[in-house]
Parts: sequence; C-alpha cells; structure tokens
Amino acid sequence: MRITALIIILFSTCLISSQTNQQLYDIIDSISSKRIQKDVQTLVDFGTRNTFSDTLSNTRGIGAARRWIKQEFESISKACNNCLDVFYQKDFVSKAHHTRVPHDAWIVNVVAVQKGTKYPNRYIIMSGDIDSRASNTMNFTIDAPGANDNASGMAGTIEAARVLSNYKFESSIVYVGLSGEEQGLFGGAGLAKFSKDNDWEIIGILNNDMIGNIKGVDGVIDNRSFRIFSEPVPANETNKERNLRRFYGGEVDGISRQLARYVHKTTKTYMPEMNPMMIYRLDRFGRGGHHRPFNDLGFAGIRIMEAHENYNQQHQDIRVENGIKYGDVIEHVNFDYAKKLTAANAINLASLASAPPHPKNVAIGGIVEPSVKFRWDKVDGAKGYKIYWRATTSPTWDYSRYVGDISEFTLNGIVIDNYFFGIASVGENGFESIVKFPNKIFRDN
Repeated sequence: MRITALIIILFSTCLISSQTNQQLYDIIDSISSKRIQKDVQTLVDFGTRNTFSDTLSNTRGIGAARRWIKQEFESISKACNNCLDVFYQKDFVSKAHHTRVPHDAWIVNVVAVQKGTKYPNRYIIMSGDIDSRASNTMNFTIDAPGANDNASGMAGTIEAARVLSNYKFESSIVYVGLSGEEQGLFGGAGLAKFSKDNDWEIIGILNNDMIGNIKGVDGVIDNRSFRIFSEPVPANETNKERNLRRFYGGEVDGISRQLARYVHKTTKTYMPEMNPMMIYRLDRFGRGGHHRPFNDLGFAGIRIMEAHENYNQQHQDIRVENGIKYGDVIEHVNFDYAKKLTAANAINLASLASAPPHPKNVAIGGIVEPSVKFRWDKVDGAKGYKIYWRATTSPTWDYSRYVGDISEFTLNGIVIDNYFFGIASVGENGFESIVKFPNKIFRDN
C-alpha cells in the first residue's frame, strides 16, 4: 500500500509540474484573424485618432473611436452575463504644461475589468493604444489611420477580451485602450496612478504596440518572430537592493524581466512555431511605450511587438515620394500575424490569471558549499513550489525541480556561484506563478 501511494504521489507531482493545459490550446484556436481585421478596419475608418482630434463626431476622431471601443467591451460583457466592468478612466492635460499638447484636453482610457474568482484584487493587464498620429503629432486634423500603430494592438486587446470572457480565472484581467501615447505616454501614466491609488496588486502589464507588420524596412519578412522588451531591474529599487546585487547578482532579474521570461516560456510551450525574442532593454532605442509609466511606479511591465518594423509606415503623412509609399494604412497589416501575437497574449493572460501568487520572502544560502539552500513563505492557493535555475549568462530559466508543498529545500550537487535561482508557486491546476528571484540571503552559521 505504501509503494502504491508513493507511486500515486510521484505521478501526481509529475502531472502538476509538467502537464500542458488543453484550455490554453482552445484559447489559441478561438482567436480570429477576421474579427481582428474587422476591428482594425473600423478604427482606421475614423480617419484620425489623434488624442486631440474631434471628440463630438460619431464618425471621425478620438471621441468616436473610444466610444466604439467602450461599446465593444460592453457588448462582450453582455454576452458573458455582465462579466466585465467597463468604464472610462481619464485625466486632464494642459497646453501650458506640455510642449506636445496643442490644446487642453481630457486623456480618456477605456477599461474593461474581468474580476477574478479568488484573487479579485490581483490584476494582469493587456493594453493597446487608441491614438494615432501623422508626421507632425501636433496636427490633429490630418488623416492618421494608424492601422498598425496601433489599431492592431487595440484590436488584439478587444479580441482577447472576446475569447477570455468565456472563461473564469482566479485573478482579474484588465483589457484597456490607452490614449495619449504619442504625446507623452499620458494614458499609461494615468492608469498606473489609478492602479496605485486604488491599491491594485499588479501582476504585470502586457503592452501591445504594433503587432501587425511582418515586412521590415530592412527587407526582412518574418511572420513568426516578435519582441519582448523588458527593463532589467525596477526603476524605484532602493540603494540597499542595488548594493546587495553587486555581491549576489540579479542585474537582469527584476520583476519585468521575470514577466518577460514567463511570456517567453508559455509561448514556446504552447506555440512552438513562434520565435519570441527577449530584448534586454526597456524599449526601443530612444523611444517609449505605455508599459513604462507602470515600470516607473515599480510595477512589472513589458512591451510585446513585431520583430521587424517599417519606419516608412509609422508616424508618416500618407504620400508617395521617390516611388516610396508612406503612411500607416491597413494594406500593410498582416492579420494572421496579428492573430498569432494576440494568441500569445491571451494564453499568458489566462495562465497568469489562473496561477497562485508567487512565493514570498524567498531566501537563498549556500556560500562555500556544494549545495544551494532555499527558504520561503508559503502563499494561499499554492499546492507546491518549483525551483528554477540557469547559467548566469542564459536569458531563460533552463532547469527546474518541483519540490512539493514545503517551505525549504536543499538542492544538492549544485554550486551556487555558477547559477542564478528562483522559485515559482504551482497551483492545483498546474499553472505557475512568475518566478520570484531571491530577495534575502541567509547562512546557517
């Protein structure tokens, strides 16, 4: 009987730590390129979505666009028995205080919250940008269709809401259209402050900015690769944390980098045909995205976007010069590719929202020993824990060991100097939290 029980325990441990989940495959299959195309076309047809464009018209400008997005979220909510809380979140900006603001205006975000069943105050966010621009961002009347930048990300966010609203998750998921990105990341800053003021526990934000182009200005055509930008460590870390890192490592192990690794791993597991690229920087060189305001306040946040940009189709007036067509028009958007990146977002939202919180107070020891010791505080909802490690030069967690429902463990035969380590919580459903890098050091003597 004892041998049989042991076999059952070992078999269950294997399943809980390694089995894939059919629900995530179903989510991938449910994403529709046709619906994404229809939504991109609708957004393009508003003519311009410049943040400071017309707000009264029902057919043109930023006002019509955000009202349509809100109506779409409300329709999705109606279909899932009012499972989404849909509202505007807004902040006022003044021309007197900002050089890229042509006139005073409200920066209005459209938010849809799908409340979690177990951890309603834990939020994983997917965002797209509502606004568009032409060559001169101050020109708010000229046509600026913004098909790829960023109707593609906005349409992907709406599509993720359509599909994921058919399921229930332990943590809350937020689908949001952010405004004012082109003038100064105003929308992201407003929602990040709103989250902090309302004591939201942010798991992370997946900022989708341009997910529809496969033909780069460099001539490369690639419909499988995409980039994941993440900062190495939080901008608001303390001097004590910075000093400890000099001795114990972790220069590329901040919370945003762990979120990026999570997205990389989930995508490679469920969509092995895709090539997620870990980009070790906050954002593109000298440029910014709506995840940054969340990073500024200490929240985890990453940017997900196409691998090969075409600058002739970004921030350009629609025109032809020297035989080159400029402008962000719908003809340049590849909807099958946008579907893939939307699916990558959706399965990561579902996985993170189904997982327990990461372990707390993770401590590590093992100085001058042929073993590594761990201690951590258990968290509600975790049925076990998984130790991860990797070579110090590896971008991803390459080795792991599931250790069960305990709060300390010794990993024998591993020299602490040669690897970095982290611990994830594992739920009864098999979903894992983001890996938590140790934040404490201990010695037994």
